[in-house]
Amino acid sequence: EISGEIVKIAYPLDLFEEGNIAQLISSIAGNIFGMRAIRGVRLEEVYFPKEYIKSYRGPRFGIDGVREKLKVWGRPITATVIKPKVGLTAEEYAKVAYEILTGGVDLLKDDENLTNQKFNKFEERLSKVMRVIDRVERETGERKGYLVNVTSETEEMKRRVKLVADYGNEFIMVDILAAGWSALQTIRKIVEDLGLAIHAHRAFHAAFTRNRKHGVSMYVIAKLSRLVGVDHIHIGVPVGKMEAYAKEVLTTERVLVEKEFNPSPGDRLHLKQCWYNIKPVFPAASGGLHPGLLPEVVKLMGKDIIVQVGGGVLGHPDGPRAGAIAVRQAFEAIE
Repeated sequence: EISGEIVKIAYPLDLFEEGNIAQLISSIAGNIFGMRAIRGVRLEEVYFPKEYIKSYRGPRFGIDGVREKLKVWGRPITATVIKPKVGLTAEEYAKVAYEILTGGVDLLKDDENLTNQKFNKFEERLSKVMRVIDRVERETGERKGYLVNVTSETEEMKRRVKLVADYGNEFIMVDILAAGWSALQTIRKIVEDLGLAIHAHRAFHAAFTRNRKHGVSMYVIAKLSRLVGVDHIHIGVPVGKMEAYAKEVLTTERVLVEKEFNPSPGDRLHLKQCWYNIKPVFPAASGGLHPGLLPEVVKLMGKDIIVQVGGGVLGHPDGPRAGAIAVRQAFEAIE
């Protein structure tokens, strides 16, 4: 079907191997992007039939499961990434973690490029942060989690994921686009039995989502991520520092959280999508947020979101604990 610049293409399901995300992407987002005959093409949407959806796991926990882990209901879940992104020792990192978590943040998050550097080794950092979490949970009575970045070569990722479970943490973070879809599928299979939730960082996405006339939309990446089975994923935010369009962010949020997505009136780019057995995914709102922006974020996105505030917490003039307190107070004021 061709309607102006919008083209809809249907394929027989037999052309696709069930449960093979790499084969799917190679087919619908492969060589077409390099064809000399076109100046630009952008994949805005992909519809999954029921038979294909059922060959994937989807999220292990989803929104309800993550809330149950943290015992947080009725408000957004909060997360903070420690700044500077890299450079702190594991000991320094743990000290900042204590300040942030005692201030009321639910989840501590590694940044996308902190993995296993010589100045901050993965297992040492994990061990120290988990000791901090045990202490904070005793002192505050609140559950806490650590979105620890396991991104690496696939076999090393598998080792790190099992290490996370051994230390009693319930969350991992993966740079899903940098690591690759097949690696993500492997990790999703492993966490099924280990009981870990996957936090999906989208580093690298703008290389192909930002050009409005060529590439792949964030909406499609979100759908693929839900299909494979992440539990939360960054989708941007309608306010803040990062390049985003409010309508696109909100549409992407809807396709992550709704059991049956129906396009808004006048939406020519998106199709109805029923998710059947696939659980909803927690959208993570991030990018230049601070406590003063949070009422607007909740007004636009609702409360079933993870709000990740980095510099808006660490940059507080009274320190990171005060920044974390300010975030919680902002949500309490909204309630």
